This record gives sequence, structure tokens and C-alpha cells, in this order.
Amino acid sequence: MNQPDLLGQLRIDRGNDSAPPASNAPRWIFAACALLVAAFVGWWLFGRQAAALEVKTSAAIAATALAPSNSVLDASGYVVARRQATVSAKVTGKVREVLIEEGMRVEQGQILATLEANDQQADFNLRQAQLASSRSQLAETEAGLRQANADYERQQELNARKLTSVAQLDAARAQAESLRARLVSQRRQVDVSARAVEMSQVSLDDTVIRAPFAGVVIAKAAQPGEMISPISAGGGFTRTGIGTIVDMESLEVEVDVNEAFIGRVSAQMPVEATLNAYPDWRIRGEVIAVIPAADRTKATVRVRVALLEKDQRIVPEMGVRVAFLEARESAASAPAAAPRGVMIPTAAVAEREDQSVVFVVVDGRAKKRVVQLAPAQGALRNVLAGIEPGDSVIVDPPAELADGDPVQRASKP
Repeated sequence: MNQPDLLGQLRIDRGNDSAPPASNAPRWIFAACALLVAAFVGWWLFGRQAAALEVKTSAAIAATALAPSNSVLDASGYVVARRQATVSAKVTGKVREVLIEEGMRVEQGQILATLEANDQQADFNLRQAQLASSRSQLAETEAGLRQANADYERQQELNARKLTSVAQLDAARAQAESLRARLVSQRRQVDVSARAVEMSQVSLDDTVIRAPFAGVVIAKAAQPGEMISPISAGGGFTRTGIGTIVDMESLEVEVDVNEAFIGRVSAQMPVEATLNAYPDWRIRGEVIAVIPAADRTKATVRVRVALLEKDQRIVPEMGVRVAFLEARESAASAPAAAPRGVMIPTAAVAEREDQSVVFVVVDGRAKKRVVQLAPAQGALRNVLAGIEPGDSVIVDPPAELADGDPVQRASKP
């Protein structure tokens, strides 16, 4: 190869040098857009929250809770149980096992606890052994009597044939009569031994404490190892009961009515009871009886009220408010329709685009609800549809408030 060809191969080709180098501009644009998005999200989360409107709120109340009643008298009292018992043992002894806990339901006859019964068990075993011995002696006497009767009959036959003496005949007869008398005595002894076994069994059963009726245990008063007695032994070392059982089916209400108004109350009068623990729950009831005796210290008369609804929320010693109602309307009179919907402050209702709306606070934001209203009732307004009991409505909503705006409840002064 000649020298010009070699120089041509060493020549640098600059034909591709016209393409510009790669630029980093798209990366900077993407980063700027990401910063703008992050700033917008931060403003949405924090800036708008900081600008949340401070509003006053009120809870919507079921209309039935505010319905007027035909009460002629109100009185306070307590829930009581007609059947309640502190269960104890019939004998004094040491507790071996306790099988109950507070709140546990028990059935009639169910074992609640047992006492140590070593002495009672030993006595029962002894009485059973005595009974078995008496029966063995009775069986022996019965066998001897059968033999004596056979000997006496044989002596009679021999005496009739002049083959034996009268003395031998009299001896056989006397032996049979003696065994017959002993048999009667031993039969009575067997009966006495059987009665002794029964008494010992009763003493043994007395160490097992059972529920006198079905109910719920409201108190556990003894523990294994403690002494228990049906009577108080004093000193605080002997328990007088295993636990207390209440028959929840026997719950009723006792109220004290001022004697000046007792004339308004009569038997079988309808009532409405409201537990202090559940002020929105009205329980139907009926007067059982007016106790014909007054308390001179309080100038009150006790009234027993039956609850017509059974519920596990009703427990003894709960405070209760009782409204004594007028006599039930006759069939000819039409009862008033029960109120529907909820009650809210009238100031919570706003007009938006020719619609009645109410703003409800949900998760820190105002939610617009179109509502159906009943006729105005002063400070409260009956909402028939659109609001549920317990909803937190905004009172006096600002004109600029819109659906979805962040709000916060005004702090109480």
C-alpha cells in the first residue's frame, strides 16, 4: 500500500460533529413540576386547614324524644328486684370451692359452692355400715325363724303320734315365738338405720350450696378457705353468705310520691319510665299498687311500678324518673300521630338556590344536605328527611360557607 492511502486511513471523520450534545433541560422541567405539585398539596393540606371556618354546632335530636306527654305527675325512684337473695349454707363450715362470679347467670338448683365435708362424709359412711349390719342380722333371724317354724311343725306331728313329750313341743313353740319377736325388733332396727342414713345424707347435702332460683349473681362474698355460717359469728372472720342472686325477671320500680299528690295515682295507671343512664329511652310501664302507708319523715307514699319491657340494660338500684300518664284514650278517640324525623335549631336551616339546606360537620368538613321541613315550631325545627339523630349541624352557617369547606367547632367560652 502506498503512502497516500495510509494517510487517508488516518484522517478523522468529522461528518457527525454537527449533532448537538444531549441536554439536561427535561430533567430540570420535571423537577420543577414535582416541586409545584408538592407545594400545591402542602397548601391544600395545611393552608386550607389553617383557614378552616370556626362554626357553632348542635346535635340533632330525635323528634320522639321531645314529644309532649300527657303526664299528670312526675316522680323519682329506683329499680328494685322483688326476688333477691344472699345465699348461705345451712351449716357452719370451711369453704372448699366457689363456682360463681359476678355477672354469671345461674339456674335453679345449680351448685354455687361446696364446704369441706369430711365429718359429714364419715358419719354417712358409718350410718350406711350400720344399716348393712342391721340388714344382715335381719336376714339371719329370718333364717332362724324358718328353721324354728319347721321344728315346731315336726314336734306337733310327733306329739300327735305320741312320739315326743309335751315339754319338747313347748320348747319348739317358744323358740319360734322368740325368733318371731326378734324379727319384728330387727325390722324396726333396719328402719331406724335407714332413717339415720337419710339424716346423714341431708347433713352431707347441706355442705353443697345451691341456687334457690334462676337469676344473675351480683355479688360474690366468700372465697375458698374462709369460714361460713348461717348466722353472724362476729369479729368479721366468718362469712354469712356465698353470694347474692337477683331474679332479673322480677325487676320493677319503686318511687316515692309526695302525699299531697298521691290522689292522682291509681293501680293499673300507665306510666313512662326514663332511666338516668339512658335519658332518651322511654320504657312503658304500669302501676302495680299504691302501698297503703306513708313515710311521716318524708311525707311520701311508696308506689310500685311494673316495667312492661325487659332489657339487659335495666339493672337493680338504677335511678329512674317516672311520668304518670292520663288514662289511655278510648277507641273512639283518634290518637295523635307520633312525631317523625329530628329536631334541630331553626337557625341551622339555610336557603341555597331556592332549597332548604342544613350543613352537617363530617370529618372536619361541612357537608350540605337538602332537607324536608315540617312547619316552623319556634326555636326548634322539625326536619322530616335529610338529617339523622345525632348529626352535628352548623348553627347560623356563614353565607360564604360551601359544601366541602373545612370547619372547626367554636371553642366554648
